[in-house]
Amino acid sequence: MNITKDIVYIGVNDRKIDLFEGQYVVPNGMSYNSYAIIDEKIAIMDTVDAAFTDEWFSNIKNALGEKKPDYLVIHHMEPDHSANILNFANEYPEATIVSSAKAFSMMKNFFGTDFEDRRIVVGGGDTLSLGKHELTFVTAPMVHWPEVIVSYDSTDKVLFSADGFGKFGALDADEDWACEARRYYFGIVGKYGAQVQLLLKKASALDIQIICPLHGPILTENLGYYIGLYDTWSSYGTESEGIVIAYTSVYGNTKKAVEILAKKLREKGCPKVAVTDLARDDMAEAVEDAFRYGKIVLATTTYNGEIFPFMREFINHLTERNFQNKTVAFVENGSWAPLAAKVMKEMLANSKNLTFAENGVKIMSAVSEEILSQIEALADELCK
Repeated sequence: MNITKDIVYIGVNDRKIDLFEGQYVVPNGMSYNSYAIIDEKIAIMDTVDAAFTDEWFSNIKNALGEKKPDYLVIHHMEPDHSANILNFANEYPEATIVSSAKAFSMMKNFFGTDFEDRRIVVGGGDTLSLGKHELTFVTAPMVHWPEVIVSYDSTDKVLFSADGFGKFGALDADEDWACEARRYYFGIVGKYGAQVQLLLKKASALDIQIICPLHGPILTENLGYYIGLYDTWSSYGTESEGIVIAYTSVYGNTKKAVEILAKKLREKGCPKVAVTDLARDDMAEAVEDAFRYGKIVLATTTYNGEIFPFMREFINHLTERNFQNKTVAFVENGSWAPLAAKVMKEMLANSKNLTFAENGVKIMSAVSEEILSQIEALADELCK
């Protein structure tokens, strides 16, 4: 697949994988993207997962014919992109490996060598000339590993963005970009919003016409849309007006209260109400919605003097990703000593710029007329 006259896609689709990074459900697989820039000098941009070594080498040879690569540029050292560095070095012994200083330290850990005799160490502002194409390197530490760099080809105006602007799903998956890119971003990169903001600031000085990420489709049109979403996500802003209700329920009473609340919110004209059962639904989808919408209701039971485990896990997912800038309401259930709201609020104590709803719902075992009035008051407040 030609991206430009001189840039060729040589990556692979993984349709066998069930869990990405051992935890994210990927029903439509993953892509591991790699690219070849064919000029007076030839640069291969990143490798692929170890399960696709033979296919990747075949793609390189199909793209280059009788030519040999001069450089292997490594933007990111996660094994789904770096697993074949040593194989490449052995296959093309005259090629030079180009990456950041921290990446070469990681190569020593992964492969037992840092390729000292055949490497170029690059940092921010460094360039690599391939002929008419010149790559300029931009450091991107903690987006989302410390060694990450991105590169910009000023000839074709292409940004090779490492894991930035990536998404779940193989390239042949017919699915909405934003949905799976959002789930990918908040699951994997979400903690590092400040670092992403810094990278976006650096990238704003470049005339970017094409974005080539390490996962997901090559972006060639309407780049302002994708960059705008990344700006919102990494600044922890509200992407869409709406309310997400995340709940757990043991015997169905908390679930009943949630269903009544969701119905009332919709009747009162709230623009979007998303409800997720934390024990049954995909946790990554729940995290995605929590960051997407401006308001969230956390509904759970007191459990062993604490809160139900799935809710604790969910809140941990939020706080470790710097959850902030939201309105939060609580629904708690406890037959004799309700503590859930207190515990949940304590877990969110270090989160920035949270506004807690004045109204809450405290269920003593089952939904009663009094509880219905509490739900009504909470719905009124959230729909203001």
